Amino acid sequence: FPPSLQVFPSQDPLDRADFNAVEYINTLFPTEQSLANIDEVVNKIRLKIRRLDDNIRTVVRGQTNVGQDGRQALEEAQKAIQQLFGKIKDIKDKAEKSEQMVKEITRDIKQLDHAKRHLTTSITTLNHLHMLAGGVDSLEAMTRRRQYGEVANLLQGVVNVLEHFNKYMGIPQIRQLSERVKAAQNELGQQILADFEEAFPSQGTKRPGGPSNVLRDACLVANVLDPRIKQEIIKKFIKQHLSEYLVLFQENQDVAWLDKIDRRYAWIKRQLVDYEEKYGRMFPQEWCMTERIAVEFCHVTRTELAKIMRTRAKEIEVKLLLFAIQRTTNFEGLLAKRFSGCTLADGTVKKPEVPPPSTNPFLEDETGTETDEIVIEKSDTDKPKKPKVPDNPFHGIVSKCFEPHLYVYIESQDKNLSELIDRFVADFKAQGPPKPNVDEGGAVLPSCADLFVYYKKCMVQCSQLSTGEPMIALTTIFQKYLREYAWKILSGNLPKTTSSSSGLTITSLLKEKEGSEVAKFTLEELCLICSILSTAEYCLATTQQLEEKLKEKVDASLMERINLTGETDTFSIVISNSIQLLVQDLDAACDPALTAMSKMQWQNVEHVGDQSPYVTSVILHIKQNVPIIRDNLASTRKYFTQFCIKFANSFIPKFINHLFKCKPISMVGAEQLLLDTHSLKMVLLDLPSIGSQVVRKAPASYTRIVVKGMTRAEMILKVVMAPHEPPVVFVDNYIKLLADCSTDTFQKILDMKGLKRSEQSSMLDLFRQRLPAPPSGVENTSSLSLSTPTPEQESSRIRKLEKLIKKRL
Repeated sequence: FPPSLQVFPSQDPLDRADFNAVEYINTLFPTEQSLANIDEVVNKIRLKIRRLDDNIRTVVRGQTNVGQDGRQALEEAQKAIQQLFGKIKDIKDKAEKSEQMVKEITRDIKQLDHAKRHLTTSITTLNHLHMLAGGVDSLEAMTRRRQYGEVANLLQGVVNVLEHFNKYMGIPQIRQLSERVKAAQNELGQQILADFEEAFPSQGTKRPGGPSNVLRDACLVANVLDPRIKQEIIKKFIKQHLSEYLVLFQENQDVAWLDKIDRRYAWIKRQLVDYEEKYGRMFPQEWCMTERIAVEFCHVTRTELAKIMRTRAKEIEVKLLLFAIQRTTNFEGLLAKRFSGCTLADGTVKKPEVPPPSTNPFLEDETGTETDEIVIEKSDTDKPKKPKVPDNPFHGIVSKCFEPHLYVYIESQDKNLSELIDRFVADFKAQGPPKPNVDEGGAVLPSCADLFVYYKKCMVQCSQLSTGEPMIALTTIFQKYLREYAWKILSGNLPKTTSSSSGLTITSLLKEKEGSEVAKFTLEELCLICSILSTAEYCLATTQQLEEKLKEKVDASLMERINLTGETDTFSIVISNSIQLLVQDLDAACDPALTAMSKMQWQNVEHVGDQSPYVTSVILHIKQNVPIIRDNLASTRKYFTQFCIKFANSFIPKFINHLFKCKPISMVGAEQLLLDTHSLKMVLLDLPSIGSQVVRKAPASYTRIVVKGMTRAEMILKVVMAPHEPPVVFVDNYIKLLADCSTDTFQKILDMKGLKRSEQSSMLDLFRQRLPAPPSGVENTSSLSLSTPTPEQESSRIRKLEKLIKKRL
């Protein structure tokens, strides 16, 4: 609605915005009879027009005085604003006068406040000056009388008071007092050093019988003086205290060599006990003098041992070196129990840093038995433990000197591991392969566990000696003998395959009795292969774990140099070779049966009977080998699955190739082959659990391979069974069932049907014509193209087999 209608609502049609004159007239005169009063309607409209004109005229006349009224109202508003501005100005003037009055009132109060503050500061400064002057006089007098007990407290107070006068150093009197304090401090320092030199002379061995009270108070004064005074006192006292040690254990003395290293540590223990008894109370406790003496002894010992070992390097043997390192690390552990290591901040040995949290799931507590085997615990793989934080700040403070000579230890471990591998080889030859034990599964060779136990012992021992380059050298030794173990013990003892194989004739197959034939490998050899496979898997997993352990032990900067990937690849090769041997053995055992199948006269088969002898032979070999392999690989289930997959990938193509050699084939012969193929397919699908009391579903990856391959063999036989007349139907059926565009495969199918060369030529021409056009960008190759049969094809095949079985029965 327009705004006028919203303000003045009206029901009159003439006031509507969408007024339509035609509709309005039709409303007034709906019929012809209503036109009789048209004059009356016209008069009413004219009357209404006159009224509207009168209204408009009245409104227009009423607006003539509006402008004059507006101007009058504006003039009144301007007068009111002028009056308001006048009042605001008056208020502002009064506020300025009030502010000026307040300033005059508070001026005197501020002056008094400043005077009070200055007076207070002056009184305080005068008091401090009085205290400083008196303190300096007393300090000088007490220094001359060596009253160190009173000086210690007074000096600290004087120094604190003097700090208040730092901003008044421009005043000569204040500067003079400051210089007197510094002179008193210097005099005290020299005097205290002289007192200690007199009490503990650098030359001679005479010492006072007990602690001196004067020296004890002097140490308290030294705490307040320049820190260099304190350091000088500590240095001279420790040097004098260890002077006897340097004489007793000189390089030319017999007790200085590594075999008598215990005497060094026994001497310092006696000295520390003697110090505690005689001088324990003379030095302040926060000086940690006992720890400082022990730390300085460690530094001196490390230097002396390094010097004598460089001189007599050829005399160092591994047992002597390990003995010295063990005694030294024991002594460092004793220091860690006795002292906190707070004085090491200025030394050469840094406190160990807390390593970052580890995600290694195989972390163990190294404080346990060192000969424990590195074991993979599957239940802890999702519970990573944090590494133990080293808590010995003294680790390496002496034993660091042995690191340049650890090559002796590394060479010894190289020799020991070489002898260990040779012993493993000799023991294997003497004891022979492990005895078959199908109840417990394939056993890991004991030598494998012995090797890794020795590795762990060496790793823990070496990490206690050094976490630097020696650990890298030891890792190189580990890598060398892991490879030797893989080749000499594992690969070197895998049974060798022979190329000779005796063929089977149809007569021998027919006369074959169950269990009369055995595989190339004996039961012991099969168990040996499985045991080597299990051992290689154990070595692979434990080598990965060993790599993580080594990275935890070594310095962070050297972690990238530890890489055992090559060794894990070596064990993977051993596993692959072991699986390949098992596959080749079973595959070779089935070869004579497949050869016999291809040599049978399939065109002479008259009826479909039980499964053929060659099928029975293949099933027999499978039942002989697979249960043994499965039971011996019970602990490595995934590798048994790999064995099954590799055997299926090897056997099925070979079976199809021998199937192509069966030519010519009659209809009945093709039916017999189809029945044999189905029997083999069922056996292969059941291969992972054949002969087992516990039936498990075969892995899906394995089932897909068997179904795909054996379905192709069945489709080949179905094409052979199909009539070749008319040719177009035969070719289309071939393309539909096999989806193979290779002319070689089609040629083999025609050979199996026994067609003449002239018929084959026309068939091949028709086949090439009927081939579907290849997609753009895809080359036509002779590779096998398999397709999964449709449900209708699968149902037809099952019905056909049911008929064959009923006919046989």
